[in-house]
Amino acid sequence: MTPTKLNRPALGILFICFGIVAISVNDLLIKVLSGGYPLHQMIFVRSAIGLVFSFGFVFAEGGLGVLKTSTPGLHLLRGLLVVLSNMTYFCALAVLPLGQATALFFVAPLLITLLSIPVLGEKVGPLRIGAVIVGFAGVVVMQEPWKAEVSASRFVLLLPVIAAAFYALMQVLTRRLGMTTRASALAVYVQGTFLIVSTLFFLIAGDGRFAEGVQNESLIFLLRAWVWPAPGDWVVFLGLGLCSGVVGYCLAAAYRMADAATIAPFEYIGLPLAIFWGWMVFGEWPVPATWAGCLLIIGAGVFVFLREQAKARPAPGRRSRWGRR
Repeated sequence: MTPTKLNRPALGILFICFGIVAISVNDLLIKVLSGGYPLHQMIFVRSAIGLVFSFGFVFAEGGLGVLKTSTPGLHLLRGLLVVLSNMTYFCALAVLPLGQATALFFVAPLLITLLSIPVLGEKVGPLRIGAVIVGFAGVVVMQEPWKAEVSASRFVLLLPVIAAAFYALMQVLTRRLGMTTRASALAVYVQGTFLIVSTLFFLIAGDGRFAEGVQNESLIFLLRAWVWPAPGDWVVFLGLGLCSGVVGYCLAAAYRMADAATIAPFEYIGLPLAIFWGWMVFGEWPVPATWAGCLLIIGAGVFVFLREQAKARPAPGRRSRWGRR
């Protein structure tokens, strides 16, 4: 069967919005637990629970047969890109304020829009490219490069941007694989990759020996020893697993159903959500540069969406594909 692209932008936008809300809650819970547990332990528990939910989606979409694939290598590559994106981002999240880390990560939708041109052959006009440049300028403003000293090291500030690059590559690959693979299968493959990688981390560094003498807080978060969760924290781990299942399915479904350039701007709703959680839970309030950058990014995203809607409407007087004016 010849692969065909799905084109259901409204449903794709709905899925991406649900997915981003789940991501914002996931990030909040990761930050809450980051002071007492290693990252790879959280990823293992989260993915084990998330895999159960993902298999529920598999059976809802037709059963285990949907897991069959002729491109296992590409699915493995996609899974590894997700793992790398998550690990670099969460290492930054353990140190940076929630709103700032999220804002820096939001170079990802800009990269997705740009990568959709050479990788997927999607058409993105000069006006949308200009909006992407404006949004990228907003990300740069939030990094405050004019300051000699910043709240965290330049390396930590760079981690969300590196995570964004991995994430962007993963999502354009999702669009390509989604021509022949169900969203539930994509989610299962990702959860399985997380489980394998986190298990390897446990076998190699689970006793915490590589964290001894380390001063960098991000590396400590990555390498500290596993700890049996406190009774009250099991609810948080369960929430992580539920969010993981929702995120894995919704993001895969969104990028299967519509062009990446259409879907990507809606990921910006994660910015105000991150700022809200940071303020409510951690008492973090963005500095003026972060606010300015957010306005540039959200403005660019809204423009890209409006431009896409305008292009989708038939020109006045032009006959539609169904023969009606």
